[in-house]
Amino acid sequence: MRLQILDNGHGFGTKALFAIIRTVSRQPVLDVVKLVKYRSDFYGGPMSRVTEEAMRGPSTWSVGDRELMAAFIAKTNQCEFCIKAHSAVAQAAYYRDGKELPDLSPDFDKDAVEEPLRATLLMLGKLTREHVVNADDMRAVLAAGATRQQIEDALAVCFSFNVIGRLADAFGFFVPGPDAFEAGAKYLLARGYR
Repeated sequence: MRLQILDNGHGFGTKALFAIIRTVSRQPVLDVVKLVKYRSDFYGGPMSRVTEEAMRGPSTWSVGDRELMAAFIAKTNQCEFCIKAHSAVAQAAYYRDGKELPDLSPDFDKDAVEEPLRATLLMLGKLTREHVVNADDMRAVLAAGATRQQIEDALAVCFSFNVIGRLADAFGFFVPGPDAFEAGAKYLLARGYR
C-alpha cells in the first residue's frame, strides 16, 4: 500500500533537500530517502544510526562484503527495490576492490564466495527465511573461520535489511531504472547511511 504521505507530507526544509538531490543526481528521490526523512525522529534518525554502524562501522568484513550481505538478504526476501539497490552498491564496492560481484543464488559456487563469507551468507539466508538459527548453525559459521565479532556484525546487517526490506514492500517503494540505483550506490559508497 503506497502511502501518499511519503510524497506529500514533508516540510519545507526536506522538500528543498529533495529538490537539491533531484538537481544534482538528475534522478528521482528514492523512496527509502523519503521514508527516512518522514518523521525522522521516530524512524529515520534511529534506523540510520543503526544501519550506518552495521554497514560502515568498524568490522573485519569489507564494505563490499556487507553490501553483498544486504543484497543477499534482499534476494532472500524477494524485495525488488532492495535487490537492485544493494546489488548496485555491492557491485560498485567489489569493482572498486578489484573483484567481481558473485551470483546471489542460494547455493553459492564455492569458488565465487570464499569462507567464512559463504557460511555467513548461508546462515543469514536461513535466519531471514526461517526467522531462527540454532547453536549448530553458529558452530558451522565459526568452523568456516568467522569470528564471533564477524557473526555479530553480520547479524546487525541482517537486522537492518530485514527491517528496511519489509518496509520497502509494505510501502510499495517505486523501483526506478538502473541509473537511479547507480547514483544511489555512488552516494552510499561516498557518504554511508547517515
